[in-house]
Amino acid sequence: MLTISQLASYAGVTVRAVRHYHATGLLPEPERDRSGYRRYDAAAVVELVRIRTLADAGVPLSRVRELLDAGPEEFAAAVEQVDRRLRAEIRERQAHRERIARLASGDSLALPPEAVAYLDRLRVVGVPEPMVEAERDAWILVAAQLPDRMPFYMEMKGQQLDDPGVRDLYRDLMEITEWPADDPRLGGVADRLVGQFKTVPDEAWDQEALPDDLARLLDAVFLSSVPCARRLLDLLEERGYTGWTNIRRMDAWGGRRGAT
Repeated sequence: MLTISQLASYAGVTVRAVRHYHATGLLPEPERDRSGYRRYDAAAVVELVRIRTLADAGVPLSRVRELLDAGPEEFAAAVEQVDRRLRAEIRERQAHRERIARLASGDSLALPPEAVAYLDRLRVVGVPEPMVEAERDAWILVAAQLPDRMPFYMEMKGQQLDDPGVRDLYRDLMEITEWPADDPRLGGVADRLVGQFKTVPDEAWDQEALPDDLARLLDAVFLSSVPCARRLLDLLEERGYTGWTNIRRMDAWGGRRGAT
């Protein structure tokens, strides 16, 4: 005959687990001997091993007794049901792991792979990290609204980044964000931007255009975060271009050419 400690050791569980199984009715509790101790036989060891095996396999304790008492067919059906539940839990946990991995990877949390690759390329060509982060946040807004358009936008941005002048302009724009609204250098910046704009065919502006409400939201971020933004937009209008997110070339009467 075995003590409760010996029983637990034979079955590979803790004494606390044995007592819990007694309390829940899974394992019958034997009578105490004259010394006041519970004594267990080999059958108790076998029963405890079966309980532990089912519990370790993921069977809820509330169903262990059902499976222990089931016939072969009922047991097989119950095990299949438990297996389906475990597979569903595994899929759910795997999805959680993928979300955690995206959290750890930073840019890819809310952006598709092509956008992450574009941001990485900005870093490679020397665009300062604050500028990259500003681009990231803007593209997160776009991706949330227009996920199907992201491959096209990223292809266009990648083509623009092939131009050395665009790469230089990106690097310089970080410095510009700290300039006051009356900085005399803004005129030269506007000239450089217009020089880049003139290389873009008229039809390309419409192809790359974002919905007006989204463009206004992004423009508002630019205007609120960059002290010289309003002055720079005014200078661009003086040179025939309007907008920041959806840039348009103006006609001779001040209207937007090619605007929808």
